[in-house]
Amino acid sequence: MRAVEFQEYGAPEVLKVVQAETPEPGPGQVTIDATYAGVNFADLKARAEGYRVESLPFRPGLEVSGRIRAVGQGVEGLHPGQEVAALVNGGAYAEVVVTETATVFPLPDGLDLRTAATLPTVLPTAHALLHEVGRLKAGESVLVHGAAGGIGTVAGQLARAAGAGAVYGVVSSTAKAEYALKHGYDEVFTTDTFADDARRATGGRGVDLVLDPVGGDTLRRGLDTLAVYGRLVSFGNASGAEPWHVGQPELYAHGRSVGGFSILALAQTAPEALRALAERAFRTVTDGTVSLPVTAEFALSDAAEAHRLMGGRTSTGKLLLRIPD
Repeated sequence: MRAVEFQEYGAPEVLKVVQAETPEPGPGQVTIDATYAGVNFADLKARAEGYRVESLPFRPGLEVSGRIRAVGQGVEGLHPGQEVAALVNGGAYAEVVVTETATVFPLPDGLDLRTAATLPTVLPTAHALLHEVGRLKAGESVLVHGAAGGIGTVAGQLARAAGAGAVYGVVSSTAKAEYALKHGYDEVFTTDTFADDARRATGGRGVDLVLDPVGGDTLRRGLDTLAVYGRLVSFGNASGAEPWHVGQPELYAHGRSVGGFSILALAQTAPEALRALAERAFRTVTDGTVSLPVTAEFALSDAAEAHRLMGGRTSTGKLLLRIPD
């Protein structure tokens, strides 16, 4: 089978198409004949910086859709030929993907394989940020960083459906702002001025919930935009900054709180909680609450081009790899 791997860290050019042995499922595993694989920022960090890479060569990719090829010993409720989406711990850039069954999700009626590939990381993450961790209430205001990306596209729509009083987005360019305004956002700010803009938009009150994948100085400024009893949920460190510790001086005065979320960590520590979360989240697509546009699709052999587009910070929505080409 064909797969995309890198043997050294670096620019997109280090991604190479290789011939590899077709994997067989072990106990509690399945193999999937892949149809599509999602492209995520975590894939770029793995390739460039070694994020979550235990050894080289490494095959990136966290989400895949396709049909089950084979099932391992002890697997129940899944069968060859069944259409599924899966969250995997790397390895989705391949024609055949092996994964644990805990994070394999049979597709509900009405969900096609192309759409399904956009969902395993993005949709449960956005749902958890707003509801399970962020505990959004009707009438509250939300500020979402990366509003034109995959998670941001979904978060704006979910917040609107939940009855948020105001949904604010943060993007890096005016071109991205136009996209975000079509997906649930009332007003969109740019990265440089978002803190001042948020205070202006709320009449100085601040926002009730901030969703931050950036970290560093952006997280610090986001904390300052919170209203009394406001919450900030951190779900990444795209800035690459040193982790910042928040404590009593920053939180006590206004009763603020900070939470965190990682879907990959949840998959490792509480797979049943992840499965329940994914089922709730997927229903928002099948019932029409949420749509996630695929804004660019690449052949598996063009994975480097997908990384270039996402790494250039001009992409919006969701990027996919088409497997087979």
